[in-house]
Amino acid sequence: MDGASAPDPTGAGRSRPAPARAVDAPAPAEHGPSPAEHGPTQECAVDEESVDAVIAWFSAAGRDLPWRHEGISAWAILVSEVMLQQTPVVRVLPRWQEWMERWPAPADLAAAPTAEVLRCWDRLGYPRRALRLQECARVIVREHGGWVPRGEEALRTLPGIGEYTAAAITAFAHRERAVVVDTNIRRVLARSVRGRALPDRSYSAAERVVATRSLPAPRRRSVAWNQAAMELGALVCTARSPRCQQCPLADGRCAWFAAGRPLPAEDTRRRQAFEGTDRQMRGMIMALLRRDGSAAEDRLMALDDQDADRVRRGVRTLIADGLAVREGPRLRLP
Repeated sequence: MDGASAPDPTGAGRSRPAPARAVDAPAPAEHGPSPAEHGPTQECAVDEESVDAVIAWFSAAGRDLPWRHEGISAWAILVSEVMLQQTPVVRVLPRWQEWMERWPAPADLAAAPTAEVLRCWDRLGYPRRALRLQECARVIVREHGGWVPRGEEALRTLPGIGEYTAAAITAFAHRERAVVVDTNIRRVLARSVRGRALPDRSYSAAERVVATRSLPAPRRRSVAWNQAAMELGALVCTARSPRCQQCPLADGRCAWFAAGRPLPAEDTRRRQAFEGTDRQMRGMIMALLRRDGSAAEDRLMALDDQDADRVRRGVRTLIADGLAVREGPRLRLP
């Protein structure tokens, strides 16, 4: 999961995943904020009835996404999790399907030309993720016999696999117990347990306690809860326009709803505009290279004829990241 961007307002992707903590690790000594700071409830976990309600809701309302189908490979789920980082499902779905057709196993992606990998990544954003996925495939082939390893510790040794993704693969691919915490789950827990409109600005000790204690003990039930809570945050308990009338927790199980849906504290963080940024320029250069394979200096400079230094910075950083290479006077995909 590389780079930072504004969260997907629909909650449908994996916006800013939070670090997941091993289930068997001891809980932190501090239990987060004092009751006065905790919100209208002093509970520190989702109760069993609420877990039942969310799982039942998911059984009826969860989306039929191909990476959720029975028999799907751990590799296919790994790819979906990386693609969904800060990217909505509607954009990921066609790219994921194309990848699975071209490279259904790690060995297939490991042997693919890098230029083709970047072309197929298309406009999913943060193309370094595509490079990390190919590096991940090569390590899986070289060190794990072509099979996605089991266990969060082993998964986190793979390129591009952080705490969240390792926990998600453990839960959704290997069907094992793991604390999976992305922005969607953080929002569900912030509202239902802590009575807050939004999660903390960064993943806090208090949130970690709530997530860990909310995970059901039975293995299958824990997997079902992770999947259902994430979907609830994506479809119903959204950041900007929550559909509380459709929520299985609205009937006395959500502290935030019971408190009258209080507004969040004002967020004074500044958001960087995208237009005119170096990040936008990098995307423009990559789009040109994906389309034509390479570009001469004059074509690159035409991307911003008012700021040649901006173009040069984009070229320089793409080369440094391994996303482009110089070939004489031209720039091309690696």
